[in-house]
Amino acid sequence: MSIQESNNTIVVSQLPTPFQEFRHYFCQNKGAVVGAIFISAMMILAIFANFLAPHGAAEQFRDALLHPPAWQQGGSWRFVLGTDDVGRDILSRLMYGARLSLLVGCLVVVLSLFFGVILGLVAGYFGGAIDAFIMQVVDIMLALPSLLLALVLVAIFGPSIWNASLALTFVALPHYIRLTRAAVLVEAQRDYVIASNVAGAGALRQMFVNILPNCLAPLIVQASLGFSNAILDMAALGFLGMGAQPPTPEWGTMLSDVLQYAASAWWVVTFPGLVILLTVLAFNLVGDGLRDALDPKLKQ
Repeated sequence: MSIQESNNTIVVSQLPTPFQEFRHYFCQNKGAVVGAIFISAMMILAIFANFLAPHGAAEQFRDALLHPPAWQQGGSWRFVLGTDDVGRDILSRLMYGARLSLLVGCLVVVLSLFFGVILGLVAGYFGGAIDAFIMQVVDIMLALPSLLLALVLVAIFGPSIWNASLALTFVALPHYIRLTRAAVLVEAQRDYVIASNVAGAGALRQMFVNILPNCLAPLIVQASLGFSNAILDMAALGFLGMGAQPPTPEWGTMLSDVLQYAASAWWVVTFPGLVILLTVLAFNLVGDGLRDALDPKLKQ
């Protein structure tokens, strides 16, 4: 609350809450709002796929192999987006695939963020040999292409959706470690941290109570972008046969299964690829909006 005096009249204005201020700056980015709406719609489709999908994910219709979309000649509204080479409804499989892709993205982001924050806090706060060792390992991981490293890990442990998720978690760690460490090095020099240290605060309290809450803004933005990277990398692993295995309705696997029909049946590759494109774009737009709303340097 702020009080202003003008012409002997006291005007009391209510200051916006942190959430209201965040919503104001986030909504100024129209692309971020569109991305958030798209992601919300995908989450609804994923959660209620059992009720919204017109057919089962693995249900086959032998009388409708490579059936075209409803608006194309020979199509039917029974299969709005057409069917694949074994007669499975593409729209239904995309809905069930959204559930799997969003779950994998959430799992990868949560695990990589958790372990990356811990290692980054330890490296930035304690420094010395611990910091040097952690950052040397991070530099080695960053020297290798992330997708190639994930492929090697999945090849060692075996192709499956869970092994692919753990591999993507491992390759995403360096970004969170470096980001957390950089933020900790800055915050550790603040007066409130030094005063808390003089007052006798322990290392755990300093790292998780005093320093970490002030480092969350860039981590939240990185996590939102990590969703798009996880979904895209999982689709790439599925396309290469190292992720989800058929007949699992995963977007990358859907592309891989019907690649040979791309010339004769365009819809079998167009719609899964389009969904991957729009989902990744939506998460990137939301990440830009979060950066605009959380970074004080961008606020006028």
